[in-house]
Amino acid sequence: MDYYYETMYILRPDLGEEVVDQAIEKFQTLLRENGAEIIETQHRGKRRLAYEIARQREGIYIQMNYSGDGSQVAGLERAMRLSDEVLRYLTVKQTAPKASAEASA
Repeated sequence: MDYYYETMYILRPDLGEEVVDQAIEKFQTLLRENGAEIIETQHRGKRRLAYEIARQREGIYIQMNYSGDGSQVAGLERAMRLSDEVLRYLTVKQTAPKASAEASA
């Protein structure tokens, strides 16, 4: 049984566009290699943080929606925790994928 997940993560604001793209690709590849299916990835751009994190006032927000059996989440979060580029991350288990939930409403 596959579940749907949404991981929102914040990258450091001083990263160049190429480094941001590499980080996104790295996390997507990690999920794919562990059997997850990427549904959607949104680059939400640089935004001001509600509070300072690691002496940063802004961050680059990325949202990934994917499906999998749940075993992929621990590996992804471990990689994010060890990554110098990631300020914060949060994974939420979804009841259904966003696209089909909106279509049926």
